[in-house]
Amino acid sequence: MRKIVNINQGWKFIKQDVGAEAALQAEGEQVNIPHTWNNIDGQDGGDDYYRGKCWYVTSFEKPETEEGGRVFLEFKGVNASSMVYVNGDLVAVHANGYSTFRADVTEKLKEKNDLVVLADNSKTEEVYPQTADFTFYGGIYRDVNIITVSKEHFDLTYYGGPGIMVTPTVKEGNGVVTVQAWANEGEIEISILDADGNEVAKGKNEETLTIENAKLWDGLKSPYLYKAVARLIVGGEVKDEICAPCGFRTFRMDPQKGFFLNGRPYPLRGVCRHQDRKGLGNAITKAEHDEDMQLILEVGANTIRLAHYQHDDYFYDLCDKYGLVIWAEIPYISRHMPEANENTDFQMRELIYQQYNHPSIVTWGVSNEITMFPKHRKDMLENHYRLNDLCHKLDPTRPTTLACYAMCGPFNKVATITDIVSWNLYLGWYVPGLFLNDVWFWLYHATHPNRCLGMSEYGAEGMPNLHSVHPKRGDNTEEYQIKYHEYMVKFFASRDYVWASHIWNMFDFAADARNQGGEPGMNHKGLVTFDRKTKKDSFYLYKAYWSEDPFIHLCGKRFVNRTGKKLQVKVYTNQPKVALYVNGKLIEEKTGDKVFNFTLPMSEKNEIEVRAGELTDSGTVISVNKPDPSYSIKMGKNVSWQV
Repeated sequence: MRKIVNINQGWKFIKQDVGAEAALQAEGEQVNIPHTWNNIDGQDGGDDYYRGKCWYVTSFEKPETEEGGRVFLEFKGVNASSMVYVNGDLVAVHANGYSTFRADVTEKLKEKNDLVVLADNSKTEEVYPQTADFTFYGGIYRDVNIITVSKEHFDLTYYGGPGIMVTPTVKEGNGVVTVQAWANEGEIEISILDADGNEVAKGKNEETLTIENAKLWDGLKSPYLYKAVARLIVGGEVKDEICAPCGFRTFRMDPQKGFFLNGRPYPLRGVCRHQDRKGLGNAITKAEHDEDMQLILEVGANTIRLAHYQHDDYFYDLCDKYGLVIWAEIPYISRHMPEANENTDFQMRELIYQQYNHPSIVTWGVSNEITMFPKHRKDMLENHYRLNDLCHKLDPTRPTTLACYAMCGPFNKVATITDIVSWNLYLGWYVPGLFLNDVWFWLYHATHPNRCLGMSEYGAEGMPNLHSVHPKRGDNTEEYQIKYHEYMVKFFASRDYVWASHIWNMFDFAADARNQGGEPGMNHKGLVTFDRKTKKDSFYLYKAYWSEDPFIHLCGKRFVNRTGKKLQVKVYTNQPKVALYVNGKLIEEKTGDKVFNFTLPMSEKNEIEVRAGELTDSGTVISVNKPDPSYSIKMGKNVSWQV
């Protein structure tokens, strides 16, 4: 039977290109996996950001197997390209930094084995991504495993997939599912288990199975999951077993009424997510994935755009478990590279084969802002048609989408290729005029009434240490960020036809080419800071609109020293009534909806408390004669907020 052993501990890391043979003898740093060499230099915007070839070395004992058994090495993520050597022999070459790959190393094994891995994030024209607004971390940043299986086993090497594809549908209230698994020999039996582990249907491989009155995977309210189990039988004995999630749901996107889940309107309002962390880069563990998920659930989002690459398998599992609706995509981004057309095909195949079984995923994203650099336009369009056709061939059950760059215009051909489309618009941030969002969406919806339209990115920089009584576009203050988002949250609330909206971004993230807000190497559009320790005021705005968990939040608690004769107090809550107290005295009570604004005379010291029933929040504001210089930055010639 199958056995999986993790080998993350005890690697040697060499931060230079010494070659596979020399790596065994070279001195290096002792590290554990997950690991990246860009966890610092890829986050500070400095000139020391290293993109190149590095080597990892470890050793392992030959695992025990039954007679004829096979041994595989499994890598869950090596960025961006990799070569794997066992005892001096090349056993795998992989050109996708965000996906799983495996190699059968059975014939290469000795009693003790040397494992050498090249990880390469060098600049190239053959592997995506190469031009984008995020850091391309190098390293072995996800788990490494040894998998042992019987001679007869399910497929482990076809595009890194799990060897099983589960296709659930709903017909007349019943769950109907077809499970297709691949093995090198033997008979395959299929079982469907409910959430309690009870078998509710069984049959043979590729047979259609029915579960009467199946419970639905129904988003945040009830993300019910079944499990499909495939067993490989040889001579009456189970030789291998694999399983996959199975969620019964229907969904559709309507150009006039938006997204529907299980036959009812279900407006998708949520966030985009990058996986990296301060001090860790992309070398994160389940604990960091869990924390990200809990923050996303707290804000009340019901959808995530997992940008701009394939995320860890574990995070897709979390999305299934908690009921988040997911847009999954490949890093075909910003600049079309004709030499890398085959790489886009390869990465799309890996994404679909590896993540097909997740009921949370409702669309495959083929590209992001690919028209930013207009060279090779004809080849770019042809490649998009190929990718779109490939997605439909591999998965007829899900529509395709892409994220269009705002400046490519609403009539650009690239926006007509996929089944649905979304746009990255920063009107009111990179371009003055929040009202332009209304104009742009009115124009597109009027001229393309039969196209499902979404917003794949929108946002504004907001740093918790920067503040202004009179916030302006481009000042990076927390106050302008909430001004921007107050407009946008109302914008989407009044447009049911928008199939999905995704804030850019849930978390601040590293972007090595940026230099803004006094902190180079970072994009600060997140609702939460890079270290996940600070929820910005804008986080609570969306929580007021999206979450049913009772709360009250006083904005501006980090904006202590303020000028002016009037004190502006802003409160976000999902409760209907707010009471304002200053220096222990009740000043005013208001009834309202989500956003409460109070104006009162400024005192020398203002101890503020806001209440909504038993819920409270508080802060202090001090009156000063001049603006506190620590709340702003000077824009020098080497500092730009608009990159």
